[in-house]
Amino acid sequence: MKTHSVRPYKSAENLAREDQLAWKLAALAADPVPVEADVAAMIGNRIIDNAAVAVASLARRPVASARAQALAHPYSPGATVFGLPAGQRVSPEWAAWANGVAVRELDYHDTFLAADYSHPGDNIPPILAVAQHVGRNGQDLIRALAAAYEIQVDLVKGICLHEYKIDHIAHLGPSAAGGIGALLNLPAETIYQAIQQALHVTTTTRQSRKGEISSWKAYAPAFAGKMAIEAVDRVMRGEGAPSPAYEGEDGFIAWLLSGPKAEYQVPLPEKGEPKRAIMDTYTKEHSAEYQSQALIDLARRMGPKVGDFAKVKSIVIHTSHHTHYVIGTGANDPQKMDPTASRETLDHSIMYIFAVALQDCGWHHEHSYAPERAQRPDTVALWHKISTLEDPEWTRRYHSRNPREKAFGGRVVVTLADGRTIEDELALADAHPQGARPFQRPHYIAKFRSLADGIVPPSEQDRFLDLVDRLPGLSAEDLSGLTLSVDPARLGAPLPTGIFDWQP
Repeated sequence: MKTHSVRPYKSAENLAREDQLAWKLAALAADPVPVEADVAAMIGNRIIDNAAVAVASLARRPVASARAQALAHPYSPGATVFGLPAGQRVSPEWAAWANGVAVRELDYHDTFLAADYSHPGDNIPPILAVAQHVGRNGQDLIRALAAAYEIQVDLVKGICLHEYKIDHIAHLGPSAAGGIGALLNLPAETIYQAIQQALHVTTTTRQSRKGEISSWKAYAPAFAGKMAIEAVDRVMRGEGAPSPAYEGEDGFIAWLLSGPKAEYQVPLPEKGEPKRAIMDTYTKEHSAEYQSQALIDLARRMGPKVGDFAKVKSIVIHTSHHTHYVIGTGANDPQKMDPTASRETLDHSIMYIFAVALQDCGWHHEHSYAPERAQRPDTVALWHKISTLEDPEWTRRYHSRNPREKAFGGRVVVTLADGRTIEDELALADAHPQGARPFQRPHYIAKFRSLADGIVPPSEQDRFLDLVDRLPGLSAEDLSGLTLSVDPARLGAPLPTGIFDWQP
């Protein structure tokens, strides 16, 4: 790996293309280095993981809405949509839209946290959609996804967006564009322009994940994937993009991030170096924001020690800056304490999550968010006794690059009415690669089987898993079957008509 300094330049300085970050990302994507076997296997795991969380959300309103929009754009050859027959195709950017929302709706797939935050599995829907549309094979898909994961993870390591309230999809648009460029074997010049275009149109604010959080939280990554496809298509036709997008005098860093005197350090593999960034990422065992994963595991083991929750006087979670200010009481969001809040809001309330996990000694992607669960009087009482505090040591460990120090959890102090305290801490979720029970292929399959149960017929589950097992050898025809079909009755209630399917 080589670390690259990235800073704004005045237009008169005429920064050479090969010195621009977008060009370096494009060169990385275009480098045809072989994908190592463990990386290819992990890509298969994440395809399984995405499918698992997508089918579990098929009947939810945001997913049904996105699917209805996609169905208004049938296309041949096109790409598949989760839940529909494999032969029913839509335009690839709309397949990426529908599948991206399905994958993201439950906040239950893979994650990478460093200087910024990300869900790198959001790259899979747009790249798979284009692969199906243009007839690429399994090896092509693996190579493209390795490139997309590498770009996104390296950007997340080097450039913090949330400090300036920019949403993390600003790193996803460029990574998806780079992955699509790798998939299509495009020259670096074309990928360079597409990455810049994707960055320009996917830079949005973090209000998507603040206050009263709406279904746009699930749509935002799908939007980035859809924009990446359109950016690549546009540039393939000979069009350019705002340049230099990152370093420009009026560009991304100078005006939306740290300003004209800023300097970021972005690590990238050198030419010929394998793309292994996916191995730094991790998935979720629980359907909740990643900083809650270790704390859910901690609550599972603390619950029996607490016993009578009515005797709890207070619970303080000592944790990192991010956990305190984004999903904790440091956010100053009253919605995080509201029993009538949306699922998306509760997903970003560690106070709610810890209360439920403590009482139930576990977490469920549906039952734990049900209105009747959130409004249970004893839960509300416990929930409102929970607060968070930033602990500098947990913040330091959160940002550490030493895997033995890295931590996304916290220390919990439960104070009882009689003055006694119960304390415990956990640095990493059990499912984390460095955790007590790291996820391996059998765990991904078990998660898939559990979430698909009662929705996807067993024979269809087996067919899909068999394809993933054979991913490196899949033909273009095989790749068209990398989806899951369900009974239409499993797709949710009819939706109101929108513009695309308007019937006068």
